[in-house]
Parts: sequence; C-alpha cells; structure tokens
Amino acid sequence: MREHGSRNSAPYRRSLYPPREPSAQLVLEVGDGHRLYVEQSGRDDGVPVVVLHGGPGGGCSPAMRRFFDPDHYRAVLFDQRGCGRSAPHASVDDNTTHHLIADIERIREHLGIESWYVFGGSWGATLALLYAQAHPMRVRGLILRGVFLMTQGELDWFYNGGAGRFWPEEWERFCALIPQAERDDMIAAYRRRLFGADRAEQVRYARAWAAWESNLAVLESHGRSSGGAGEYARAFSRIENHYFTNLGWIEEGQILRDVPRLKGIPGYIVQGRYDMVCPPMSAWNLHRAWADSDLRMVTTAGHALSEPGITSELVAVMEELKAMSHTSL
Repeated sequence: MREHGSRNSAPYRRSLYPPREPSAQLVLEVGDGHRLYVEQSGRDDGVPVVVLHGGPGGGCSPAMRRFFDPDHYRAVLFDQRGCGRSAPHASVDDNTTHHLIADIERIREHLGIESWYVFGGSWGATLALLYAQAHPMRVRGLILRGVFLMTQGELDWFYNGGAGRFWPEEWERFCALIPQAERDDMIAAYRRRLFGADRAEQVRYARAWAAWESNLAVLESHGRSSGGAGEYARAFSRIENHYFTNLGWIEEGQILRDVPRLKGIPGYIVQGRYDMVCPPMSAWNLHRAWADSDLRMVTTAGHALSEPGITSELVAVMEELKAMSHTSL
C-alpha cells in the first residue's frame, strides 16, 4: 500500500505538452438516441487514460490532450451525453449518471482496452469515482482535480449563498434575474427558466448560470465571463441543472460510503486551496477515507483546470506514473 499522506504541491512548474490533433475520431451510438463524440491521441499502443470532463455538460477541449506525453499515453477524450460534439445537443432525456457510467464502459469495450487510468476534475472527478466504484477491475488509477462528491452540502454552498459571501457582486448578478420570492432555491428557480418554452429566455438564463460558475473558477480573474456562447451555455446549464436537481441519482454520502470499493486503486487528488466551486473539505474527506490516495494541495490556486499550479501538478502526476511504468518494465 502506498503512503497515506497529503502535502502542499511543489512550486516547480511543469508545462503542458504541445498542442496536437487527435489521431482518431469517431461517433459512437450508445442507445436512447444518443451519439457520443470520441477521440484518441498519442500512441495507439500507449498506456490508456480516459478523460472525464466537468460540468456536467462542459464538454472536452483540445487542451485536455496536452496533459499526457503522446509518446507514452493513449489519451481517450469524449463529450458526455448532450454536450460538446455529442448529440442530441442540450438533451437531458435518458441522461443520468448511470447512463454515463455505462457509456464509459461502452467506449472502453469498443476500443478494446482492458483497463485504463481515469482522469477527471470537478464533476469529472465525481464521475470517475462512481465509475471506479462500479468497475474497479477496469481502473489502473484515478487522477482527480477539484473534488466534488455530489452532496447537498456542496450544492448549498454554491447555490445557497455560501460562495456568495466571498463573491457578493457575482452572487448579486446571479440572483438579480430571479424574483425575491424564489431565491430560497436557486437551482429550482433557474430550472423553471432553463426548461421553459422560450428559447431566448433559456439562453439568457443559461449564460447567467454558466457565468456564475466561470467567474468563481479562477483565483485571479482577468475579466468577467459572460457565460460563453449561447448554445454552449444552454447545453452546459441545462444538463448541469438537471443533474443537480436530481442529486446525481445517487444517495447522500454514497461516494464516501463506498470508498472501500476503491481498495488497491491508487488515487492522486489535486486540489486548489482556494477553490470556491468545490471547497477543499470534500477532497480532504475523500483522502482521509481512502488509504490508497495521495492529496496534493495547491496553495495558490482556485478550481479551474487551467490554473497554473493545478496544471503543473496534474502534469507532474502523469509524469510520475510514466516513470513508474518504465521502472516496472
């Protein structure tokens, strides 16, 4: 068993690998009318790692390929149901956590991969943990960033005024679109507008929902986000709200309860000390419950994957795993 410890991340900065195009792309039919965009990059015979994006509904980005040495890893990225280049766009029909776990297995089987590393942040960390608990024999290790355990307390923190105490101006903007009488449940209030009959209203509220999260994701903001392009924001916000309304279709405290299912799976948890979206307590609680985990607290970072300290530490983890695989040969 590896040492059960936590540490603050080293100040040495590690850079992303250069940009590159996918080596293969496909659209995979997964049933229920859903079609998933899937891509691969790196070596065809490389060590496989699947990347789980956040949100839910965020989609994957080209930058996500750059965490992995293309001469060593076979990186698999995909857009989860309803978002990114997957279709139907912004759909929440047959779109639950259980569907996504099954989709990951379909992708693995389709690509002929026996087992892989699972790399995910924020909601992607939630999904990675649930996938590993459902299919532990398929997981070589978990690399997690900005841990979110899908608990009511975490949702209350972000949507019931906790984070707003640190960002009062952004909280005021987020609340301004909602009548005072509905502000005791912001998730429900936004849901009524995100799923209303007026498409323009959907986009307006979607951009406000996405902007609230985006503007709190980085430690040092260089300008206020508008929430992104309308159709991106619409998919992101509808799917995210749909999942949060249903508490991810899991029981309260389920992930920590089922940590024993991760026994023997190494875990690397990279957490920003000043993460306003997913505060460090969730990462700490997970680490304390999981004997095979290594918690790396990045002292000057917020939530986003793009935070320099977060980026550096995640690249470092993948380099360490590469070195260990070479040592074992």
